[in-house]
Amino acid sequence: MTDPARVRRHAERIRELVASVVRSQIKDPRLGMITITDARITADLRDATVFYTVLGDAAAQSSTAAALESAKGMLRSTVGKALGLRHSPTLTFVLDEVQDQVKHIDDLLAAARNADAEVQRLAASAQYAGEAQPYRLDEEADEDSDDEDSDDEDAPRGAGR
Repeated sequence: MTDPARVRRHAERIRELVASVVRSQIKDPRLGMITITDARITADLRDATVFYTVLGDAAAQSSTAAALESAKGMLRSTVGKALGLRHSPTLTFVLDEVQDQVKHIDDLLAAARNADAEVQRLAASAQYAGEAQPYRLDEEADEDSDDEDSDDEDAPRGAGR
């Protein structure tokens, strides 16, 4: 059974190694402005997934993916030697779409803020549909009960029974 702390350390080390190799050793012109954001490795230390982002449009992303795919063998051997494991983990590169999701969430939050501001603006000029205080207060209830008591005094005592 593999220690989770060991797995995390190896994943962090893979992220650092891949980032340094991409920065210093890969001279592929297809490689765009790339940032290695995260790496995850399976518990058996056999398969590693490396997440990356690319600055640019879809063409830059696809050319960077092709460059990473062609450099996968060199990256795997570098990672295997540096980690000192019995088996070098296979590397899978995945485009990290966190930035797009963050932008989408920010847009949703801005729309919610605008809707809240509109509701506040409408609420500021709103008026009650009926009376301002629709419920009976204790003072009014006391006055009404005094009027009922006085009506009962005028009626004969045995007339209602």
